Amino acid sequence: MTAGPPDGAAAARDGATGPRDAAAQPAQPSAGRSGHVVVAPDKFKGTLTAPQVAAHVAAGLRRGCPGVRVVTLPVADGGDGTVDSAVAAGYRRVQAVVAGPTGEPVSAAFAIHGAAAIIEAAEACGLRRLPGGTPAPLTATSHGVGELIIAAVRAGARRIVLGLGGVACTDGGAGLVQALGGRLLDREGAPLPPGGAALRELDRLDLGGFWARGAVTAPARPGVIAACDVDNRLLGPGGAAAVYAPQKGATPHDVAILEDGIAHWADVAEHALGHRYRDLPGSGAAGGLGFAALAFLGASMRRGIDVLLERLDFARQIQGARLVVTGEGSLDAQTLRGKAPAGVARAAAAAGVPVAAVAGVATLGGGDLRRLGVAAVYTLASIQPDLRRCMTDPGPLVEDLAERLAHDWLCAAAEPAQAEGAQPP
Repeated sequence: MTAGPPDGAAAARDGATGPRDAAAQPAQPSAGRSGHVVVAPDKFKGTLTAPQVAAHVAAGLRRGCPGVRVVTLPVADGGDGTVDSAVAAGYRRVQAVVAGPTGEPVSAAFAIHGAAAIIEAAEACGLRRLPGGTPAPLTATSHGVGELIIAAVRAGARRIVLGLGGVACTDGGAGLVQALGGRLLDREGAPLPPGGAALRELDRLDLGGFWARGAVTAPARPGVIAACDVDNRLLGPGGAAAVYAPQKGATPHDVAILEDGIAHWADVAEHALGHRYRDLPGSGAAGGLGFAALAFLGASMRRGIDVLLERLDFARQIQGARLVVTGEGSLDAQTLRGKAPAGVARAAAAAGVPVAAVAGVATLGGGDLRRLGVAAVYTLASIQPDLRRCMTDPGPLVEDLAERLAHDWLCAAAEPAQAEGAQPP
């Protein structure tokens, strides 16, 4: 959760913009409606995972309206928490030991259900995987992501959603290609070391053994959807190095090195493949991992939350619902650009189901909330001025907010049955 001033947040009932002011909806809009409540939040970054937020919201709703039926369906947008959301919806978690961003082995998870797998790039090469938290912007690799893909195929996956975001590397996805058997060679025919900086020395690309490292035959090669919430191209002022490398510890000098490296990588790769991918939206996502997914895996690029909602069968889960509750740590301008709560609200609006949100803080005005499709926002900052407690002990506060939300939105006579979670598709 990103902390902010309490008086800047959309508050519950007694705050600056309460639920009735946020979108001027009728009082007690759900009072005459039957049906369940779907709780579909994203994580409160740094404090609560999405499944934890969903559990606390559900507890508060039941406290405020005993007997209400609640379906918990935590969501994500392709970045951190994507695998957790899939597992909460009924997918099976599978662990695999793969290379971390600096080459050390890490235990990473993916989710699988039947022939469909969901992989989160950050599980293998995320910032949280850096040993001691020490950045390695020039040498960090996406190699472990390729290893996760191989593990998923061996587990029976034929369709893969690859969630992009939160990675520590800016290597254009070269590490992924190496993990799948591609050889990146310098002028002497020696394999390149990992990382984006080394790509400046790339002379040629040998794809003769591509997929061979995992013993993946052509019929078993999976279809891939790359899921992300950004549309950055690979290169230039809005590209992988310029925009995201500084977030991974890169200095301005490092950024210039990485830009040169991945530009040269794109030249060699596109020459080998006979097609240009660097200008496609999303090719710059996850340090250029989007480029490798598009060019070498034949992936289609889609907004992360839309893909996840489809895989979690969200449209079916909200049929007959009286209310959807979503949220994230900070509802702000970034939310409007396609983050998870925006996708949830859009899908709920299409089904004619009202939406309320819980958040740590909210800086969106009433007009923004209306465009988002959220009728009311309840914030931790509105009930707890001590922002340190909002960060260190948010669970009980989320339950208090959800109890208030239940009093405002749910009728007194609720159905007795309860659904403890969504069913897998």
